[in-house]
Amino acid sequence: MTTDPFTLATPLIAPSVLSADFAKLGPEIVEVLAGGGDFLHLDVMDGHFVPNISFGPPIIKAVRRSTTAFLDAHLMISDPVRYARAMVEAGVDGLSFHAEVVPDVAAAASQIRSAGCRRVGIVVNPATPAEAVFPALDHVDYVLVMSVVPGFSGQKFMPEVLGKAATIKRRLRADQRLEMDGGVNADTARACRDAGTDWFVVASAIFDKPDRAAATAAIRGRLGG
Repeated sequence: MTTDPFTLATPLIAPSVLSADFAKLGPEIVEVLAGGGDFLHLDVMDGHFVPNISFGPPIIKAVRRSTTAFLDAHLMISDPVRYARAMVEAGVDGLSFHAEVVPDVAAAASQIRSAGCRRVGIVVNPATPAEAVFPALDHVDYVLVMSVVPGFSGQKFMPEVLGKAATIKRRLRADQRLEMDGGVNADTARACRDAGTDWFVVASAIFDKPDRAAATAAIRGRLGG
């Protein structure tokens, strides 16, 4: 049974599958979860909203067959509502969409939940103000703050987003979570935590290391959890 990360004490670390070796995807997933990852993050890109293409429902189905872990899908796509049901049917548990791509963030969140999504989140790019998510806060379970410009893995963390993260955190209920994605590693994690981050998406800082368990432990040590 999938463990819902909303029932777990924070902070939590979510390895990003985008940085995995897809030639051995199943073993990669098993390794990072056994090495201390709490759940998995899936970056879905359409080549339109962001200048890259990653994967869609077929790969998500393969990930689902490899694990019972909570699957947190970050839709970097222009029409998230249209594809929400397909993502849910592929096996995702949480689905976050970008505030920049929908005319009504509250309505989009409600439509995605109606498509059967257990947990719904909203995302803001580094240049997008915190106020963009405010109308959706009564309709989402989590807010994802991008600390890089989305589209590629391995980018440098943008510390200027920390103030925005703290502003959003102050508006969240106790049962909602703040997530950070982009350039998170052992050097940047503490600042994210101090800004109120609960969930930490980590890509190359785990998958590019020869000892994934040690890399995960080093980040967790900086988080105090």
